[in-house]
Amino acid sequence: MARPLSWSAPRPPPTSSWVILGSIARVSGQADEDGRGPHISIALTAPPRVSILSPRVFPEPATPQHFPFVLAADPSGLLLLQANLACPRHREDIELPVPDRWAYCWRSSKSRYFVLDATTASAFHLPDPRRPILHQAMLGLLASPEGGGHYMVAELQPFIGGDAATLLCFSTEVGEWVYKPMDYPLPRRQLAPSCVVSHHGRLWWVDLSWGLITWDPFADKPVLAFVPFPPGTVLECNEGFGITDRYRHVGVSDGKLRFVDTYMSRREGGGAPTVSVWTLADPDSTEWTLEHEATFADIWADKSYKAAKLPKEIPVLALIHPENPCVVYFFLERQLFGVDVRARKFVHCKVYGLVAPPSWYVASRFVRAWVLPPALSSGNWSYGMNWAESVNERPYQPSRGDYFLGGFTIQT
Repeated sequence: MARPLSWSAPRPPPTSSWVILGSIARVSGQADEDGRGPHISIALTAPPRVSILSPRVFPEPATPQHFPFVLAADPSGLLLLQANLACPRHREDIELPVPDRWAYCWRSSKSRYFVLDATTASAFHLPDPRRPILHQAMLGLLASPEGGGHYMVAELQPFIGGDAATLLCFSTEVGEWVYKPMDYPLPRRQLAPSCVVSHHGRLWWVDLSWGLITWDPFADKPVLAFVPFPPGTVLECNEGFGITDRYRHVGVSDGKLRFVDTYMSRREGGGAPTVSVWTLADPDSTEWTLEHEATFADIWADKSYKAAKLPKEIPVLALIHPENPCVVYFFLERQLFGVDVRARKFVHCKVYGLVAPPSWYVASRFVRAWVLPPALSSGNWSYGMNWAESVNERPYQPSRGDYFLGGFTIQT
């Protein structure tokens, strides 16, 4: 069901074609039962500050286990939002992509999914599929190349240890969820999904320890393909579990896929702490090129970094600039700052103000680089700081399951 959508814009700062969007939205109140009034708002603010989405489609206060989360931000103006809702623990049966095989899982939450369209000022509540969505980090959004506001939402459901997978797809042109059996090209290895990126008319499932799985749903005969990370950067299975998105990131910058890595220098004998930016030459390639690299010692030596009075500590990776692949953003304490890796120069720095998590628990999954559609990139902005940190004064001890996207992949 379509809902009205509003974008707040009190006074315009300098225009920009993109924003840093916080993944966890601020809950602005329960959804109206009568459907009246704006249900989604956002105060856009220039990078490196963070813009925060405020939906009213989320019916209960956010907690570290149940929260509204932006899974994807597409340049077409589409956002994919999920909301984890608490519910009694229950069993879910899962039909496997092989004949007469079933699995089951226990869940204590129920998810709702929404597609928000900034260009048409609407929000659409996706219907529940007949079979469950297994892993929220495997769910991606792709605008149709034909335009017209059409899009596809798809989840890859691999059967690890076999040669089969299922693609669970919702298309606005079909209007319902469909299941597409696919050949699965990867060797047996448990996936550690991080996010799904849309690029060049394809979806790219990101495993920050291993590489990318890609799929073109609009090809005559769509198939899954795998792009491993550069030699020497592929991690062992389960290496870095739960922390890879603090030190690695995959994003689109200047029309190409980029892999940013600070993890390798953390390995024993890895050398000086370094940030590396790798580029995939084209979507059909499996070869990465090392474009830029700098040590943090060089960055700390920059006069602008010293002037910002930031500590000489290894920061947490946030994202790459979507237009300038030389510039990478990092979290450090409560600041978000940019670095020109090629020039080894500090760029700028601001207090970011995420809704969640606390500053000592941030990772790249908590922000999205959103290239704005023309309707929003022409000065439709508002200043605004977010005060989530000020309400987190008491000590907080995150657990392994806090602010993680729920789900699993099936294996034999």
